Amino acid sequence: MKNLITDVPGLRVGNALDEKLGSGVTAVIFDAPAIASIAIHGGAPALRDATLLEPEMTVERIDALVLSGGSVHGLDSMGGVLAFLRESGRGFAVGDVKVPIAPGAALFDLLNGGDKNFGSEPVYWHLGYKAARAAATDFELGSIGAGYGATLADIKGGLGSASETTSRGFRVGALVAVNAVGRATIGRSAHFWAAPYERNGEFGGLGWPSPWPPDALDFHIKGDAAENTTIAIIATDAAMTKAEAKRLAIMAHDGMAHAVRPSHAAMDGDTIFSAATGAASRTSTIRDRTEIGMRAADCLARAIARAVYMATPLPFPGAQPSWRGKFGTG
Repeated sequence: MKNLITDVPGLRVGNALDEKLGSGVTAVIFDAPAIASIAIHGGAPALRDATLLEPEMTVERIDALVLSGGSVHGLDSMGGVLAFLRESGRGFAVGDVKVPIAPGAALFDLLNGGDKNFGSEPVYWHLGYKAARAAATDFELGSIGAGYGATLADIKGGLGSASETTSRGFRVGALVAVNAVGRATIGRSAHFWAAPYERNGEFGGLGWPSPWPPDALDFHIKGDAAENTTIAIIATDAAMTKAEAKRLAIMAHDGMAHAVRPSHAAMDGDTIFSAATGAASRTSTIRDRTEIGMRAADCLARAIARAVYMATPLPFPGAQPSWRGKFGTG
C-alpha cells in the first residue's frame, strides 16, 4: 500500500504542469471502463460531462476522470485526455467508432501570479494530453498537477491522496486538488482539522492543538469572489451501480467538511467524482458500501491535509507560503 488512490486496483494517475502559467492538470486513467457518479455541493463548479454521471442517465462507465486548474479554460484539458484515449483505442462502441468518456472539473487559479496570457493557444488541452500520457501507479503530491496553482485562505494548496482498506478487504482511495475558500488548519496554528483521521504521521503527526488557539473557530476566508474549488475523486474496487456510486460521492463530502472550514460555500465549486472499478473478488453488501463511504470520507480528509502538508510555494512575487514555510516544521 502506497497511501495513494492507485492502491485501488485498476487505475493510474498522471500529472502535468506549466510553471510559467502557474497551473496544471491531473488525469485518472482506468484500465477498464468504470462505473462512476458525482456529487456537487459547492455553489460555483466548473464541470465538463458531469450530467451524464447522474444515475438516471444512460452512460454508465467512464474511461478517465480529470482535475484541472484554469477555471473554465481548464475544461479544455478533458479534450486532451480524450485525444489520448482515442489514440489508445478506448471508448464505447457506437457503430464503427469508439467514444471515450472523460468527465472532469476545474478549479480557479487565475489570480495566483502566473502568466495567464496564453491567447488562442490551447494550453490546457496539451496539459491534459501530457497528464494522461504520464499516468502511472506512482505519482507526486503537493504542488503538482491540478494542485500546482491551488491556494487556500492563508497558505498554499496542492494535490493530495490517501487510501485504506475496509474491515472486509475492499480498497478505497481519494485524490484531491485543494483550492479552498477557507482553511485546512485550525486558526493560525499549524494543526490540521483532519488530525483525528491521520495515519502514521502522514501530515506531521501534530494532532489537536493544546491549548486550542483563540481564533480556532473564527470566520476566515480567502475572499468574497467565486475563486475557489476543492475537487476530488474517490475510487473503490467494489462493484457498484451508478446509484450506489452516487451515494459514495455524497458520503465522501463529509471528509471535505472534516478537513476544510468552511466548505461547500456559495463561492466554492466543491465537487466529488466517485468511481467503482469492480476489481474486488467479493460482492459488496449494503453494510460494506456504508463502510466504504465512511472510509472514503476519512481518506478525503487525510488527502486534503496531505495536499497542504506536501505543497511548495509558487515561484511568483507575493505567492502564498507553504505550510512548511509558514510553520517551519514537518
